[in-house]
Amino acid sequence: MGRKVNFIVLTVLVLISFITGITASPGADWAEVVESNPGDVAWMVVASAFVLLMTPGLAFFYGGMVDRKNVISTMLQSFVALGVISILWVVVGFSLCFGDSIGGIIGNPLTFMNFKGVGAAPHPEIGSSIPFLLFALFQLKFAIITPALITGSMAGRIRFRSYILFMVLFSLFIYAPLAHMTWHPDGLLMNLGVLDFAGGTVVHMSAGFAALAGAVFLGPRKNPRLDHANIPFIILGTGLLWFGWFGFNAGSALGANDDAVLAFANTHFASAAGMITWIFFERFQGRKMNAVGACIGAIVGLVAITPAAGFVTIQESILIGFTAALVSNWAIARQKRGGLDDTLDVFPSHGVGGMVGMVLTGVFASEVGLTSGEYATFTWHLIALIGTAVFTFAGSYGIFSLVDQIIPVRVSGWQETLGLDESQHGEQLD
Repeated sequence: MGRKVNFIVLTVLVLISFITGITASPGADWAEVVESNPGDVAWMVVASAFVLLMTPGLAFFYGGMVDRKNVISTMLQSFVALGVISILWVVVGFSLCFGDSIGGIIGNPLTFMNFKGVGAAPHPEIGSSIPFLLFALFQLKFAIITPALITGSMAGRIRFRSYILFMVLFSLFIYAPLAHMTWHPDGLLMNLGVLDFAGGTVVHMSAGFAALAGAVFLGPRKNPRLDHANIPFIILGTGLLWFGWFGFNAGSALGANDDAVLAFANTHFASAAGMITWIFFERFQGRKMNAVGACIGAIVGLVAITPAAGFVTIQESILIGFTAALVSNWAIARQKRGGLDDTLDVFPSHGVGGMVGMVLTGVFASEVGLTSGEYATFTWHLIALIGTAVFTFAGSYGIFSLVDQIIPVRVSGWQETLGLDESQHGEQLD
């Protein structure tokens, strides 16, 4: 039964896409209301391409970190999201995230099913200076990389077919509600004043807590030792991620404007602060300054600045990167002492880094943060943080349990020993 599930899911998605496409509306009711801004369109096309590059970058980052027998499988787990989530996004994913709001929790799946009405006309309330189709494509890249981030916690022991099914269910039932609540004009968190400029809650906290759920559900590897297969891959992946993150954060301004410039600058300086803080803190603790640590520190800085990128000053972004690097470094050490086998430290890097970013956004956000004498935003950020953590962890654990009933999530002992490259894909490094 398990071998047929993924093919059936894909077939259903394609058939729905085809059938609904026959009667899809060619335009939108607001077609004559607003016009696109050519400068904004140009920047957002580029930003979308930047964010797309992050997923192959993540593949190199994770692929270099695992042992040699799991490099291909780990990289493919990131890369395959480009295909799976793209089809899902067209059929129903985008509509669940940005369709007509149902109680501020989720979008109506029929609003933009099969991209009905998603065309050249800008939406008057969502990215009003760019084609609505371009907005949908930009948001797609976020939906792609989020489940890919989760895979690092389960590297070397998750069955590929199970992961694909988990990815689909996670995107529908965890990612879509969070994206709708946070970024839709009628979303619950949006209307409570929660600020998430580019995905601290939607992407990084959700991926981090889902990764934690995966590590708990799957249990530890048979051999917990991890010898990095290719450190230059890790450096390459970090460079691609850093580059792509400019689109991730600055693109979230949804136009070529001052907010984009500020987010661009904050992204760079927070990452730089995270990198140097990490390696000097490692030296302070008596360890060598190494390439892997520098890369992790840079990524943590990028994660932490994501929710705050358009709301804080450059000086505050440096402090955010500095703080996140220290907290995540401590969290990784604490996690290892606790015995949890989060293989590539996804939770302490993305989950904890995302939480630090959300808290400090509430502290420093211009005009509404604690430093401006306001308390409401900070309070709602704490509430949203707790709610997101509980919802994502519990929901993801439940999805893992459901998937395990259909296709066993964990590979067998001999497959794990042989390596996922060979046992799952019949391929191996030369």
